[in-house]
Amino acid sequence: MRTLKRISSRKNPTFGALKALAHSGRERRRTGQTILDGVHLIESWLASGGVPELVAVGEGALEKPEIARLAARVNHAVVVLSDALLAEVSPVETASGILARVSIPRGAPAALRGTCVVLDGIQDPGNAGAILRCAAAAGVDTAVLAAGCAQAWSPRVLRAGMGAHFVLPVIENADVPALLAAYPGRILATAAAEGRSLFACDLTGETAWIFGAEGCGISPALLAAAHERMFIPMANGVESLNVAAAAAVCLFEQHRQRSR
Repeated sequence: MRTLKRISSRKNPTFGALKALAHSGRERRRTGQTILDGVHLIESWLASGGVPELVAVGEGALEKPEIARLAARVNHAVVVLSDALLAEVSPVETASGILARVSIPRGAPAALRGTCVVLDGIQDPGNAGAILRCAAAAGVDTAVLAAGCAQAWSPRVLRAGMGAHFVLPVIENADVPALLAAYPGRILATAAAEGRSLFACDLTGETAWIFGAEGCGISPALLAAAHERMFIPMANGVESLNVAAAAAVCLFEQHRQRSR
């Protein structure tokens, strides 16, 4: 590996740019870039054909074999940050030791086809990322994040998604009611104890699932776009599931039905 550039000053512009991307949604929107945190995400990005524009490694992390090997793979674009600076950039409490700056993919589908998930007002990054991860595993074709959701390409959502973003087209900042109006399949809105039981639904055809925030549910505009409301049967005394858990139950029930 060539001699790596080392950064130890907070005044360094590269450090400043990385920190801004890691912690500012406005900066990510302005630049069209984001931060991948950790070996798994960066390796998943490389496996999908992505090329990082810059990789930042903590000084101490270079002693870890998996991080040293990964840094060697992208030798052309590696800088070394002091451990203190890397901790400031890292979007998580315990820094993984390696970060990558990448351009957010463009060209998501302009129309919805196949199986889709629509997230409405889901602000928690962990829930948003977990649903995207589940959707990718269940063979969903497209994910749509309506207004009020956590930013899909924020580092925390990416970390929770565990690489789902690189195999699942993600649409943001779109006219979601218009997308649903043109959708050729059936649109299901998930609700608590309203409508038909999930297990009584035929889910073998094209389906768009709408999942709303746990507090306020699905917005009236998207609820009006649904053809049917459905619920997950639960034991007495239990009111609801975490939205990511509910999405997993719904999507894998559909996967089960299609696999029969």
